[in-house]
Parts: sequence; C-alpha cells; structure tokens
Amino acid sequence: MKLKTVLMATALAGAGFAAQAQEVTVMSWGGAYAKSQVEAYHKPFTAETGIKVNSVDADNPATPIKAQVEAGNVSIDVADVEFSDAVRLCDEGLLEPIDVGILPAAPDGTPATEDFIEGALQDCAVANIVWSTVVAYNSENVEGTPATIADFFDTETFPGKRGLRKSAKATLEMALMGDGVPAAEVYDMLETDEGVDRAFAKLDTIKGDIVWWEAGAQPPQLLADGEVVMSTAYNGRIFNAAVGENQPLEIVWDGQILDFDLFVVPKGAPNLEEAMQFIAFSTDTQRLADQASWISYGPARKSSGDLVGLYSDGKTEMAPHMPTAAKNLENALVNNFEFWVDMDAELNERFNAWLAQ
Repeated sequence: MKLKTVLMATALAGAGFAAQAQEVTVMSWGGAYAKSQVEAYHKPFTAETGIKVNSVDADNPATPIKAQVEAGNVSIDVADVEFSDAVRLCDEGLLEPIDVGILPAAPDGTPATEDFIEGALQDCAVANIVWSTVVAYNSENVEGTPATIADFFDTETFPGKRGLRKSAKATLEMALMGDGVPAAEVYDMLETDEGVDRAFAKLDTIKGDIVWWEAGAQPPQLLADGEVVMSTAYNGRIFNAAVGENQPLEIVWDGQILDFDLFVVPKGAPNLEEAMQFIAFSTDTQRLADQASWISYGPARKSSGDLVGLYSDGKTEMAPHMPTAAKNLENALVNNFEFWVDMDAELNERFNAWLAQ
C-alpha cells in the first residue's frame, strides 16, 4: 500500500513538473545580433515567466521555416526574419496569424497599433528592429577615406577585394546606386530589363574582386583579417566589431538600405501559446529599447526611441550609430518589400546564372 502511494505521488509530481517545464525555441541570425536578443529578451522573459528560451541560429531563418512546415515537422516556435520573407511566408500559408491585440500599449497608453513604426505590424509578423545594409571598410587597409557607395565599386582609387552578400537583394540596389542612380529611382529602374542589365553590368566591373558572404558574422571577420578592404554588411555587426571589439572598422552610410526584422511563428509551432507570450513581451517599449543598448539597430516602436541610451559599455551614446539617425539618412534607400516579394525568385535565378558565368 505504501509503495503504491509513493508511486502515485511520484507520478503526480512528475506530471506537475512536466506541466511547469514550459519552453519556447527562438531562431535568429547568430553572432552579436542573437546576443542582443538573448540579453534584452530571452533572459528577462525567462525571469518573469519561468518559460525557458532555447536560442538557435541560422544563416537565414526563413529557409528552415519553409522546410519544417512543408515537412510537417516543426521545431521552431518563433523566428526572426526579414520583411519580404515574412510577407512571402505568410502569403504561402506557412505562418500563424498574430493578433495585434496581444501587444502591450506604450507606457503613456498609446495602443500598439499606433506606437509601432508604419509597416511594422503585419498579419503574421511583428517587427522588432530597423537595420540596414551598409558599406564598411578597414581603415588600416585603405588609403584615403571612402565616403560614397560609388567608392565601393572604384577599385582603381581604392584597390582590393570587396565583400558582397551572395544574394540579389541589396546587391542589385547598391550596384545601381554605385552607378549613379538616385535612391528614389532605384526600384523604378529595377522593374525594367534595362535597369537589371545595368545593375549586373556594374557588378561585372568588380566581379573578379568579390569575396561572397552568406552569414552576418562574416563581413566583420573578412575586414578584420584583411581578406577584403571593403564589404557590404549589417550595420549592427560592424558597430559591434568597431565599438565592442575595438576593430578599426568604419561605416559608409551613403547608399544604406533600411529594412525591418520581424518575429514570426511557423504554422504548427509546438509551443504556440508560449510563442505568442514571447513576442508580446519582447516587443514592448522597454524591451526594444534595451535591445538597442546591445547593438545599433533601431527599435520598431516610437515610444522606445527616448529610452535608448548608452551602449552596454556604459559610455558610448547609441543614437548617432543608429541607421535612423538624421545624418545617416541623407542618401538612404528603404527596402521595397513588395518588390522583393514579387521579384525574389526571378532576380535570384538571374543572379545565380550570373554567378555561374
């Protein structure tokens, strides 16, 4: 009788433990960006809710989302993806809808729907950061001071290898701006065969000098190691290397391409309730401001802006390093999300064919 009682008590205790052992798996991009999310979102979320956060990385989280959902074997609960991928995956029915009613209001009571930057809330996605693709260089390996996107393509004045993301997106836009096309005219140009031809013709001028990268952590390393003298890169990765690791890296803001990253939930996520809890928590005003103290990506909420202060070193003001700082926006291009939703497959097919030539 006693043994039976002990076994029953043990079983009940095990069931209770299992019920409490909640978790959520969050996929992001690794490196300094993932670290900023762990510090600003994951650790405080677990501290407040008791829900464990499993952090996993991918070169582009959109790729495993599609594969897992189509295979009916989903292990990701939340993923951080680029805007065009969020829209495309939602359109393909691969994401769970997100009710904006779960998102907390700003501290002054402003509803989330009015507090997020325009475009930051989508049917299946909630933005957390504004980031940009920029040109960066190693000041110890370049004679002179590159100042424009055109300088990236000028291998006579600034000789040496160039790093470029192995993707049509951002690469084609920068090629056109480097060829003198004003930012405001880039997408009109890319919608024509002549414009696409012009972008690839510009890339042809440096093709022999290109080192291709695929993961965000690669450009700072390529620059630090001297494998390239200039590279396109995510602005926050360069900031982390320059300020956080004291590398001699500089950003050229001319021709930067602004973009959102957003949280999404794959269709069939095993921990759906916890996933929604995580997104609501991580995109509140304070959390987004906290994230900006770890890496120079702008918060997607208006109310977070005034709360952005110093870098985690306790001395570097973050505001001037944000892609949204006024002086950094003088010749900036905002990524045309709809364009890439429609043209991604076609232009990447052309890009891959060009690579193989």
